[in-house]
Amino acid sequence: MAPTLPRLYAHPFSSYSQKVLVALYENGTAFEYRSLEQPQANEELAALWPMRRFPVLVDRGRTILEASCIVEYLDLHHPGPARLIPAEARAALEVRMLDRVFDNYVSTPQQKVVFDKLRPEGRKDEHGVGEARAMLETAYAWLDRRMAGREWIAGAFSLADCAAAPFLFYADWTHSIDPSFTHLHAYRTRLLARPSFARAVDEARPYRGYFPLGAPDRD
Repeated sequence: MAPTLPRLYAHPFSSYSQKVLVALYENGTAFEYRSLEQPQANEELAALWPMRRFPVLVDRGRTILEASCIVEYLDLHHPGPARLIPAEARAALEVRMLDRVFDNYVSTPQQKVVFDKLRPEGRKDEHGVGEARAMLETAYAWLDRRMAGREWIAGAFSLADCAAAPFLFYADWTHSIDPSFTHLHAYRTRLLARPSFARAVDEARPYRGYFPLGAPDRD
């Protein structure tokens, strides 16, 4: 009897889903893709995780929540040629730290701006959106300095780059990265050219109409 493949509940247009998809595609890991465009997949997700947040991975009788934890789980239980968490503890800590930077200081403020667009008139949070945009500017400046002389954010391509790829992709759509941040722009370009992320971007193209701010005619 053939082993059951890991089952991923995700949406192609979701940045956090793409974070996991990049990890899977980097290593050519076989998996069952339960796209949340399918009603049945949504019902299954709700039964697995009442928060109905995604991605969610089911494997070997376990349900693994949260994108970073899923990538760590895959690196541990389905390793491939691209080790996304370094074996050396200090290097691994740096990768995890930078993963959190992208989650908290790029993705979170980017989503604040997007979700505010979905609020009804009279319920919008102009002050909060201003704070989110300011946080993105600060993050961009820090990341631009960080990327000077670097190809990837923490040495070899890692979990942190899996996070950077979709988060910078959508962040630049939401709050444009200033042209003066040349190192950050170059990094974003390299991420878009990475075959694993290019595949995720292409799979998400049919859903660009979902972007509340209007997807730009680029990337």
